[in-house]
Amino acid sequence: MLNRYPLWKNLMILLVLVIAGIYAAPNLYPDDYAVQVSGTRTTEVTADTLGQIESALKASGVEVKGTEMQADGVALVRLSSSDAQLAAKEAIADQLGNGYVVALNLAPTTPEWLSSIGAGPMKLGLDLRGGVHFLLEVDMAQAVGQRLDVYVSEIKSKLRDERLRYRTVDHLEDGRLAIRFIDAETRDEASSLLLRTYQEFLVDSQDVDGEAWLYVNLTEQTIREIEDYAIKQNLTTLRNRVNELGVAEPLVQRQGRNRIVVQLPGVQDAAAAKRIIGKTANLEFRLEAGPDASRTSTEVYGFRDNPDRTATLEKDVIITGSSVSNAQAAFDENGMPQVSITLDAKGGQMMSRVTRNAIQRRMAVIFVEHKQRTLVQTIDGERVEKRIPYTEKGIISLATIQSTLGNSFRITGLDSAQESSELALLLRAGALAAPIYFVEERTVGPSLGAENIELGTLSVQIGFALVLAFMLIYYKVFGLLANVALTLNLVLLVAVMSLLSATLTLPGIAGIVLTVGMAVDANVLIFERIKEEMRNGQPIQSAIHGGFARAFTTILDANVTTLIAAVILFAMGTGPVKGFAVTLSVGILTSMFTALLVTRALVNLVYGGRTLKKVMI
Repeated sequence: MLNRYPLWKNLMILLVLVIAGIYAAPNLYPDDYAVQVSGTRTTEVTADTLGQIESALKASGVEVKGTEMQADGVALVRLSSSDAQLAAKEAIADQLGNGYVVALNLAPTTPEWLSSIGAGPMKLGLDLRGGVHFLLEVDMAQAVGQRLDVYVSEIKSKLRDERLRYRTVDHLEDGRLAIRFIDAETRDEASSLLLRTYQEFLVDSQDVDGEAWLYVNLTEQTIREIEDYAIKQNLTTLRNRVNELGVAEPLVQRQGRNRIVVQLPGVQDAAAAKRIIGKTANLEFRLEAGPDASRTSTEVYGFRDNPDRTATLEKDVIITGSSVSNAQAAFDENGMPQVSITLDAKGGQMMSRVTRNAIQRRMAVIFVEHKQRTLVQTIDGERVEKRIPYTEKGIISLATIQSTLGNSFRITGLDSAQESSELALLLRAGALAAPIYFVEERTVGPSLGAENIELGTLSVQIGFALVLAFMLIYYKVFGLLANVALTLNLVLLVAVMSLLSATLTLPGIAGIVLTVGMAVDANVLIFERIKEEMRNGQPIQSAIHGGFARAFTTILDANVTTLIAAVILFAMGTGPVKGFAVTLSVGILTSMFTALLVTRALVNLVYGGRTLKKVMI
């Protein structure tokens, strides 16, 4: 019988639409404006802290929807508007002082039963939800300098292996390596060795004040390769750190020769994001200087928790955090925070080789941070800010080596569970190849996002209403059925976007508007084909069947070619272009489903299996 779907096909379509409705439903529950309060290295948020927060908000007259303590020791205050959010942040910051991190946030309101089945709202992009924008600059001089430091250790090792006696190997401030030998003959042998071993070296032999010196420079090509590697490695590390933060659809990309742009949609806690992303924390493992310390180069370091307490360490580094392949925060048997470390193969070999001969000696774990201080000067009556980079190093652990260490061991001596979690995150994400400094920082507030959402939603509503009116007036009952399918198409589109955790941006909203037009275009093709079949004298049921069947190829061709273009846009584009491509791609697939199956099912339910003399189309 023409124009009748079997029961299983109707049930299948109904099941898809019901599931779509469930997974689109979380988008009906907008996030609450919120203020998040967390502790620092020296403070923690407790029930008493929450009481102080509530008292401060009451005294300030800020209307609060609710307060709660979260499992990770963070207090969350829910508010009804962005104005109340800003007022609450100011009041809480004044009450608690500088010992806490008080940040804007957005708190989900999705019902628990929806969250339990993995349903959640669409992620909104930076232009809709707000978020943070960072412009970072990579210290290229440090990148080259760090590579030269590695060469210093390698050269010392090779000269010792070849029994070529040298006095000193130094990394000069002008970017050269200077090697002083006992005589010119040894220097010449070393020169030949280095030129054979390192193609990237330019070697210059000189006699200075009767002493034999060898100066080593890197080739220009090698310096460019080091700089490119530093940018690429930092991009990879930053992306890993962003992924650890759980940010959906972030933007991390290179800008110019030595800068990186990071955009984090939905992140209102700029302080926490900056702490994780901008932190150039690394580790160094060094042996404590022994009784014969006069024979080796040494350095004195203070402890992070007590700078007045110091230890003298050997200058040679056993391994750094770059050798860490995995790191997990945990607690020891006394409930103190620690980090369980797993090294890569090379790092494990180095650690084993050194500790094998250092039983009962102490090994230090040094926490290294590259920071930046701002120096404000007045030049010719104008205020000028100058950023000065500096490095902080502090011992976090100094423990006796009881046995040979291999690929796995633990780091203790951390101040808090938060610090152990952050250190594990940074080590897992990988070490930065060179320090990075913040050049620009912007926070896109939720008020701007709300305005964009309102305007974007209005554009969809206007476009949708005009299409519905046109279809209803021009195609009557068939137009009404197409409108129902078109509405279900939007529900299906939102559900798929939510399931994929895709990020909706303003260009993405443009993609939705375009999808509405494309979806109705398919129905127009079908309905016009039906009318043509009826004008050619076909019975109504045959005309309906023929209209859907003969329009299928045209609809498929048009949508497939558009889908190919959308895939290319996604693959080649960045940022807003990708947002548009994702929405367009999903919209093409959902519109084909609703135009070819849902509309057909509705037409079958209304007209299928009946003797018809006239239809309103």
